[in-house]
Amino acid sequence: MKIILIISFLLPSLLFSQKTVSADYKKIPEILDNTDLLYPFIKPDKKYQYWSVLRNIEDPDPDKSIIYESQMPDFMTLNDPVPEKGFFQQCTTSDCFSYILACKNNKTEYFNNEQQLRDFIGSVDNLPEALLIAKTYGFTFDSTNPLGGSYKTDDQYISMYISKQKNATQKESFLVKVNKKTGKLEAKSNGIY
Repeated sequence: MKIILIISFLLPSLLFSQKTVSADYKKIPEILDNTDLLYPFIKPDKKYQYWSVLRNIEDPDPDKSIIYESQMPDFMTLNDPVPEKGFFQQCTTSDCFSYILACKNNKTEYFNNEQQLRDFIGSVDNLPEALLIAKTYGFTFDSTNPLGGSYKTDDQYISMYISKQKNATQKESFLVKVNKKTGKLEAKSNGIY
């Protein structure tokens, strides 16, 4: 009888306990939910004459494939073929992805997978870069809940509460820390919400 009484007392408090986010975390701006709007904030560690983020789409107008481009030099010709794979698969077919084309010392370089995107970003200078790094690991942010859409910065890390979709109705909150110097990511589950 005592065990039943203890369980009946503890169970509701466990079921209805609220997870909270520390007051020093701020809401991630809702506009940053659009990945295309994160690319202009990339500050690559290496110097490139030019770089752009492109989407592989089948359209006769090549300008429609440009997501973002840095200042293009006056004279530059690119004749390299489009890569066959990329990052952030955006549709169900295998030929719908994004990639980075960069020009360094008059040579074209492609960055066309998640690891190469992380390498291109290098050290993390701002929240949009941290969100891109997190996205390469399958994380997203939830603008409707602080457990899935909050951040704070300090000298070493950009720390974020972001999420992964568990199923149609549930998300899992994670505390993710991105090392500003190295771009390395650490993640710890904060539970389902």
